[in-house]
Amino acid sequence: MIDYNPKDWLKYIFYFQKADTVRKLMPLILGIGAYSTVLAYLILVVWRIGENTDLKNISLMHSLLGFVISMLLVFRTNTAYDRWWEGRKQWGGLMNSSRNLSLKISGLVGKEHPEELEFFRVMIPNYAFAFKNHLRGRFIANDFTELPEFRQSDLHLDDHIPNQIAAALFKKSIELQRKGIILPEHVLLLNTELESFTNICGACERIKNTPIPLSYSSFIKKFISMYCLTLPIGYVFSLHFLVIPCVMFVFYVLASLEVIAEEIEDPFGVDANDLPIDRICQGIQASANALLK
Repeated sequence: MIDYNPKDWLKYIFYFQKADTVRKLMPLILGIGAYSTVLAYLILVVWRIGENTDLKNISLMHSLLGFVISMLLVFRTNTAYDRWWEGRKQWGGLMNSSRNLSLKISGLVGKEHPEELEFFRVMIPNYAFAFKNHLRGRFIANDFTELPEFRQSDLHLDDHIPNQIAAALFKKSIELQRKGIILPEHVLLLNTELESFTNICGACERIKNTPIPLSYSSFIKKFISMYCLTLPIGYVFSLHFLVIPCVMFVFYVLASLEVIAEEIEDPFGVDANDLPIDRICQGIQASANALLK
């Protein structure tokens, strides 16, 4: 995620970073510009169609459909942002649950049990990092910190790794109760945070594994393409060759909204506009280190 000052207008008007839609859409923008140029040349120079032709009335269609396409794109971007914001709330919840679990363990388990404290100090951040990599469909060995009682070799990499770590945390809590280090009611106190780990994981998996329906996304792309491909025919008689930059700009605006929605609807990747989950994992690790040292 890119940190920026939203009040700095001039900088970001002329700033084109890697994820900017201009760079992504440049081949298509140039293509629609070439198409508009050829069509305008044929109509105005080769065929010399006059303004009394019925073709100019195609612009009426664009006026009628302009409201429809704007409503579709607003709904599309709002839906994608809802997914992005829901993902952010879930990761904020993971941060809070990790801190609360660390606080409770710190208060319930005394410093006379350093091995137990060390287990939670290491395994709570391990869950966050494993969860992050799980959402990205990979496993990074360097993100996992080993313990004598839980090594990387104990993980089944083909299975659900966050669940394995959550199970180890819960098993450790039960073990503390059996040893008499904490009371049975304390397990219920810890269970709230341990259960929230799995709930948050399931919510983020729902966001990741349930994309916008293909038919809806495909229809918007077709609609934008047909809308822009017919623009030169309707407006070439009033704008003449100025229709070329106008069509390119309209296509850029409409297609950019779809591209932005595509990027933020899956907010757990490494794109510039995705959630800063690497930073959140580091924050969870720093909190666990501070509270359970």
